[in-house]
Amino acid sequence: MRATLALEDGAVYEGTAFGATGDATGEVVFNTSMTGYQEILTDPSYVGQICVMTYPLIGNYGIVPEDFESDEVQVEGFVVREYTEAYSNWRATESLGDFLKRHGVLGIEGVDTRAITRRVRQGGELRAVISTENHDHAQLVERAKALPGLEGTDLARQVTTDAQYAWKNDVASPTAWMETDGAAAAGQLTLDFGASGEPRVRTPRHSVVALDFGMKRNIARELSYHGCEVTVVPAATSAEDILALDPDGVFLSNGPGDPDPVSYAIDNIRKLVGRKPVFGICLGHQLLGLALGLKRYKMKFGHRGANQPVMRLDTGRVEITSQNHSFCIDPESLDSAGVEVTHNDEVLRYLDSRYVGPPEAVWRLLKFPMKGRSHAVERLPLHLE
Repeated sequence: MRATLALEDGAVYEGTAFGATGDATGEVVFNTSMTGYQEILTDPSYVGQICVMTYPLIGNYGIVPEDFESDEVQVEGFVVREYTEAYSNWRATESLGDFLKRHGVLGIEGVDTRAITRRVRQGGELRAVISTENHDHAQLVERAKALPGLEGTDLARQVTTDAQYAWKNDVASPTAWMETDGAAAAGQLTLDFGASGEPRVRTPRHSVVALDFGMKRNIARELSYHGCEVTVVPAATSAEDILALDPDGVFLSNGPGDPDPVSYAIDNIRKLVGRKPVFGICLGHQLLGLALGLKRYKMKFGHRGANQPVMRLDTGRVEITSQNHSFCIDPESLDSAGVEVTHNDEVLRYLDSRYVGPPEAVWRLLKFPMKGRSHAVERLPLHLE
């Protein structure tokens, strides 16, 4: 079936639909990952966005339910150079096209994804429309121009959990296959690996409260794997309620959109800093920065991919990271807040953006003070993400 993609700058691309039919609207972003399309599609950070994959062939390993980052497809639309219905994967249960159709999400293939990516790099993230019903180029472009942008919109409320819950490792967790009195499957035990590479079981060492702004499942899995008992709470949970749980640390999750309108969370985070160790990823990191008095800005085009190099400034060591964000902490606001930069991915000198974000998840750097230790903060290491 014919599908048309129209961008607000007037560019129009004709292709073939797969997945659902109808219309899709959103802000166009691109992801440079070669694999992981299923995790991208189900990542709540993509709410409100149409995702373009730069890798040319998508769909060849199908869909594996155990690898979902959430229960739903979160992207508004999906754009690929070539989609293949034929997949080969012993874990797969359905094709990518069937998966998108079942979730009512429109995909388009056969378009020049390199050209679209260049447009986004040069002109910034663009509003767009995909349609299988209307192919009038002028009408679609005008419709794209009329769409609201993501800046200034609180998207975290759309994807946060409705109620507090204790994270239990699911079937995709590294611990799920362990059968130790059922404890591992229940999320009560985690794995460690000895020098031989054989897994060994250990009990949780730390308790963490995770504020859910659109948290990916794999973040909770990793926290659990690294010895944390995770309690997930809604984005608007008060600082008083969090402190009543007496955690060893507070985690601020990833999530979609602009941190500025999430003012309720910023106020609560400000009350937590200095009383508990607080760390964040993606949107959570930006909210922490705003709580400390820093400012944010929207990047010309975001960082989305699995191969972003980041330099640790104290050692000069480079980490390869996954990133997914459109907003950054403004480095011009750092001096007044008493914070310091610990990581920088300006190692990619050819990027258009002067200041760009660091790792979305470098778990080896996470350290949790035990209860009873001082949590006073004089200088807080801060990532410019």
